Amino acid sequence: MSHAEFLKAPFPVARELPDLDFTGPGRFFNRELSWLGFNWRVLEEAENPRVPLLERLRFLSISADNLDEFYTVRVAGLRELAHAGNTTPAADGLTPANQLVLINENARSLMMTQQRVLVDLLAEMDNNGIMVERLADLTDDDRVHLDDVFLNQVFAVLSPLAIDPAHPFPFIPNTGFALALQLERTSDKRPLQALLPIPAQIDRFVFLPAEPGTLRYLPLEDLLVLHIPALFPGYRLKSHFEFRVLRDSDLEVEEEAEDLVREFEVALKRRRRGEVVRLTMSPGAPEKLKAVVMEELGVPDIDIIEIDGMIGIDDLSELVTDARPDLLWPQFTPRVPERVTDHDGDMFAAIRQKDMLLHHPYETFDMVVRFLAQAARDPNVVAIKQTLYRTSRDSPIVEALCEAAEDGKSVTALVELKARFDEAANIHQSRRLERAGAHVVYGFLDLKTHAKISTVVRREGTQLVTYTHYGTGNYHPITARIYTDLSLFTCDQRLGRDATKVFNYLSGYAQPQSLDNLAISPTTLKPRLLELIAAEAGHAAAGKPAAIWAKMNSLIDSEVIDALYAASQAGVQISLVVRGICGLRPGVAGLSDNIRVKSIVGRFLEHSRIVCFGNGSGLPHKKARVFISSADWMGRNLNRRVETLVEIENATVKAQITNQIMAANLADVAQSWVMTPDGKFERPPVAEGQFAFSCHRFFMENPSLSGRGSAGASDVPKLTHTEDSGY
Repeated sequence: MSHAEFLKAPFPVARELPDLDFTGPGRFFNRELSWLGFNWRVLEEAENPRVPLLERLRFLSISADNLDEFYTVRVAGLRELAHAGNTTPAADGLTPANQLVLINENARSLMMTQQRVLVDLLAEMDNNGIMVERLADLTDDDRVHLDDVFLNQVFAVLSPLAIDPAHPFPFIPNTGFALALQLERTSDKRPLQALLPIPAQIDRFVFLPAEPGTLRYLPLEDLLVLHIPALFPGYRLKSHFEFRVLRDSDLEVEEEAEDLVREFEVALKRRRRGEVVRLTMSPGAPEKLKAVVMEELGVPDIDIIEIDGMIGIDDLSELVTDARPDLLWPQFTPRVPERVTDHDGDMFAAIRQKDMLLHHPYETFDMVVRFLAQAARDPNVVAIKQTLYRTSRDSPIVEALCEAAEDGKSVTALVELKARFDEAANIHQSRRLERAGAHVVYGFLDLKTHAKISTVVRREGTQLVTYTHYGTGNYHPITARIYTDLSLFTCDQRLGRDATKVFNYLSGYAQPQSLDNLAISPTTLKPRLLELIAAEAGHAAAGKPAAIWAKMNSLIDSEVIDALYAASQAGVQISLVVRGICGLRPGVAGLSDNIRVKSIVGRFLEHSRIVCFGNGSGLPHKKARVFISSADWMGRNLNRRVETLVEIENATVKAQITNQIMAANLADVAQSWVMTPDGKFERPPVAEGQFAFSCHRFFMENPSLSGRGSAGASDVPKLTHTEDSGY
């Protein structure tokens, strides 16, 4: 089967679900359970023999970190609703209380599986010369070494705390890890209860002496247990247990805050003291000591999970070391686009030649940084406008904006203070920008600004030319190394005007009356999507080829899902690549016969948002309508955020998206999971010895079309082995 034949292949036979009411809530799959399903897929990569050993350990760590955030935000919110007596069902018909029961059962099973996977990985690491030791494994030489480590690297940071009327129970912050100790005075056997918080400022794993070519570690909590006599002189340790706290981390601010930055600083302090939503602890805790911890933290039995293994396994990321490159992914260096090289690194010259779409991380995100750094130093640049949702703490982008402002250029930065878990970093960046002389605005109090836009206004002869960058991902150079995203660079003046109108909307609340090539939420983006989906259904009804391809992180908006169901029933062939949450049920006879959904989980984190409509000609086709976006298809993105949907009109860029990026995603097998009507995901079967096409590998080996120095639409790299795709 050729690649073209594969793309035209019939969809799998739809499955009948006789008990499903197509008009009832059962046509949707639950959002929270779908998210847990995604995290199961992440965890299963930790067991994938095709993945290098330390990368599998990284996947295990990511699954644990993901689950922590899920509890501190999503579960915390559902708990608040349930405790308030809210019985309003979600779109799928489950009340907050119903969802909490199902989440608790699923998450406990996930955590137990994480521990089983950890045991297997540690055994395999041991066979490869990486040992995580416990106290019983230590030699006399180890103990001498650890005495030195304890005295010189740990002791000064510790705060051992007695628990008695004179010493109130200390505050344990979110993700706080501690030892609860039952001690006995050696002189008269007088009991003492105590806590030893384990400082987050010290690495979780301590190096041990090792033979050349091997690595040995000891968990920090074991080092502390070993040195309890030095922390509590005159006492001996009778028993102890470890525990770790997760707190409600949702952020609330006053709607009428006069000073938004100050209000967020106060809210961040409140977040640290959020209600405990989960307590994990090691087994065998003394009942009286356990009762004290539960009472002081206000934790009922239902929120306690006993872990017979390692608590806080997100810290395992520390063991993913460059010292063992043989156990990591082969090194990959992102490409510099040929066209930029042709113009000796001049971004403006490269963009003037033709619109350019870069596919990160395969093409380096340094081009985005270069675009702004070059603008900061260019005497012909008069103004820069930039949105900042998430960026790195020592951001080269913020550095460039500050340099431009200090040089007298007009710089406007939209800093989103409500970017979850990055609020403190964004406050820091906003202060820095203000000191440099930039105009800093914070957008809307009730809407997050999630759009990714940058404009540079440059004087060229007697005209002002606007160069614009639209992205699907954050302006974050570090995450851009592992997130797959798209960057559109253009000097199309219509797209420049649209971007300027959006900035005016953000800074002055003046809603744009008309946009040439752009739709934005919360005003026009969702209506535009629904209109385009309906138009494709109209093509199908008229007997024309009709297809929709879309890629996103999450699909949960009920109106959009119902529109896709209607399009499927009209005969539109719909292929969706949804990395995480999916509330749509594909392949249900009579409801979604013509919809297929897959999820890609692999070396890179899929993050780009794309949607393509056949426009009466099927897909791929040069007459297709093609869009990139900052928005997932969720209520929050479509109704409560400022987002962008940018139509691509350049023929080369359109071909790059349809024939290269989306085609490779749809053909992928190596990292793919296919969704079934009951909400589960299954790996496509691959026979032993059969080739499994990997889109990540394809993108690493083939340059993006529009970044080619002299490439045209006919130079699209051909996909091979698609006959083995199985999707």
